[in-house]
Amino acid sequence: MPNDKIVLILLVILSSGCASINGPTEPHDPFESYNRAVYKFNESFDENVAKPVAEFYKDTIPAPVNKGITNFFSNFDDVIVLINDLLQLKLEQAAQDFGRILFNTTIGLFGLIDVATHLDLPKHHEDFGQTLGYWGVPSGPYFVLPFLGPSTIRDSAGLGADYAYFDPTFNMIEHDPTSWSLTTVRYIDRRADLLGMTKLIDIAALDPYVFTREAYLQRQLNRVYDGDPPMEEFEDFDDEETELNQSK
Repeated sequence: MPNDKIVLILLVILSSGCASINGPTEPHDPFESYNRAVYKFNESFDENVAKPVAEFYKDTIPAPVNKGITNFFSNFDDVIVLINDLLQLKLEQAAQDFGRILFNTTIGLFGLIDVATHLDLPKHHEDFGQTLGYWGVPSGPYFVLPFLGPSTIRDSAGLGADYAYFDPTFNMIEHDPTSWSLTTVRYIDRRADLLGMTKLIDIAALDPYVFTREAYLQRQLNRVYDGDPPMEEFEDFDDEETELNQSK
């Protein structure tokens, strides 16, 4: 299981202590009414469409093929990571990610085999939302996207930039039906990889919306600061948790 998934699961579990179904609106979630409505829509879509398709996909596709598809799209993602490495002036990391793309695209048969990890070239996670955060752009309010799930105003803009300008699916493949077919397969493959996490959230969460929100915000904060966010950022979360606990 990738490290980022493990971190998200741990954050979901740790956040259970500050959950409240009827708690006050959080300062970082002024659009809570809207967000909960979209969250509910996404849950319905997931339960009735995405999850059954993902379960069928996982049960039908042989594990080695499934892994190859995941690796293939991970190689696409590395292109986005590389560009954002450069935009954040992370030159050493950019060299590593360029190496990942080079080795996985050639020796790894267009990314189907992740040979780079075995060559001590670790997988990184950078996107344009993180790049904006790196240069001081605040995250803005929490914002749930239809079909795509948790985000913020900054990260939503960053996601749009990544896919509009950096993603090879839309910028290197000019045949639209092929681009959208690949996008659909990528979505299903990622949803299949998250089936276990969904079960954990359903079991652990008194209010899955709150857990998902707090886990997402803390994970993104950790990523923007490469695992070492300033103390004042954590203090903001602590203050909000204190207010929430006092309201119980």
